Amino acid sequence: MAATHGEYRGYLRNAADMEAGQHRFHPVQSSETTYRPLLFGTLAVMGLLQVASSVAILLHLTGYLQEVDLSTAPRGPIEEVQTEPVLNALRDPKRKRCKTSKESLPSAHLPIQTKTKYPPKLEAVVVNWDGEQRYRNRMEYQDSKLLVGESGFYYVYTKICFRYYRLDGDSPTRPPVDVSNTQLIHYVYHESSKHKSTAKLMKTGSTMHWNLTTYNMYCAQQGRGVRLDQGDALYVEVSNAWMLDLEGEGTYFGAIKLGN
Repeated sequence: MAATHGEYRGYLRNAADMEAGQHRFHPVQSSETTYRPLLFGTLAVMGLLQVASSVAILLHLTGYLQEVDLSTAPRGPIEEVQTEPVLNALRDPKRKRCKTSKESLPSAHLPIQTKTKYPPKLEAVVVNWDGEQRYRNRMEYQDSKLLVGESGFYYVYTKICFRYYRLDGDSPTRPPVDVSNTQLIHYVYHESSKHKSTAKLMKTGSTMHWNLTTYNMYCAQQGRGVRLDQGDALYVEVSNAWMLDLEGEGTYFGAIKLGN
């Protein structure tokens, strides 16, 4: 039993030693607990420093760009800085004009020819336009036709006015026709140089019931876009052409190029 009791005491002593040994490890665990916040704090500080340096670089670059813009801009009011390039372009006659300006676009505007006498009949005839008062830019006019000098997409327009009135003692100058049921129609035709054909582009008109003893007038206008080739021709036909209003403000014909 003595031996057994001694072994039991040894066992207890060993258990006590073990507990003592476990207490010796506590300082190591506490040191790890101290190092972790320090490590995290160091990483956080490094991250903040990196963000701060990035912001500082960005601010530096932004300030550098602003400094360059301010140094290269002319010193003066804002209005002068904005308008100076435009004024210089207008003052310099050697500068080339923009190719898309309105002055460079092929175009034409033709008022009616006032000296033409049309027969008193219903059939449609070709309208003659004024060769002296006309406006043309890179387009030709020949034999009552507007000739296309440059291929592209054009806007073609026309306005026709008819009028009829009969005053006292004016009967000898007016043809003896019935105007109580008058067809006033006008057409715009396109002659294609490529296909050697003629097509009707536009048509408009009306049947008018006029009175012989009063002033009568009717106007119609039309326009459309169409693709035209170099060498094509445009012309206008009207019925009852002897009733045409021979004033350029009311009866005219034209075209303008919009693009390629």
